[in-house]
Amino acid sequence: MFRRLKNLIKGFFGLFIGGLEKRNPEALLENEKENLRKQIAQFNQGLASHAGLVEKLMSKARKLDREESELRAKTAANLKAGNREAAGKLALQLQKVDREHDEVRAQMEEADTRYKELVKARDVSVKQAKDRIEQLSRDLDEMKSTRAMADLNEMASGMITEIGGSGDTLNRLEEMVEDERTKAAGRARVARDQIDMSGINETAAEQEALAELALADFAAAEGIELDPSAPDGDSPSSQTTRGSMGPASESH
Repeated sequence: MFRRLKNLIKGFFGLFIGGLEKRNPEALLENEKENLRKQIAQFNQGLASHAGLVEKLMSKARKLDREESELRAKTAANLKAGNREAAGKLALQLQKVDREHDEVRAQMEEADTRYKELVKARDVSVKQAKDRIEQLSRDLDEMKSTRAMADLNEMASGMITEIGGSGDTLNRLEEMVEDERTKAAGRARVARDQIDMSGINETAAEQEALAELALADFAAAEGIELDPSAPDGDSPSSQTTRGSMGPASESH
């Protein structure tokens, strides 16, 4: 029972954390970058220790090389001097140093090869991890752009649906404006039909007749002969008559 409860709690926290990760992918990516930096630092510490081992074996190999050279020289000198017993002991010691030297050289070469392999593996792994992180960063930016575009499209779709839907505010406003415009046009027509044009026409005819009489009186007083075909007095003939009669009127 406790195991089932434990699994349930783990599942609950797993779902909770998974939800947080989905809502904050940038934070998850930054966390992975930090983990990569820590792993590289730890790996470099291991490489430093391995490199120290290689240097130690190289130093020991150089020391054994010098010791081997010295023993070879001493053995040869004692042998030439006739000290066979001393030369024999030095020869045994030389063999021992030579074997140790070979072992150290083999260990050094193996350690150095291993170090180079580890450096190469680190570089390849780090490059792959960085490439993957960079790709994820680009994918994340593309995801945010796509999500923003989807939000805009959904917003635009919702606006189109709301604006173009039946019974919306704009449609009601359009109907109200059209109704008021129709009513106003009808009122204007009714008012126009109620105007008594006969009285207006009679008044206009009277004003025109009075104007003609006034013009005739003026012409008679000035001695100007009116042309019956040009009652407005602006025709060329009237202007000519006025010009020819001008001096006579002044002398009269």
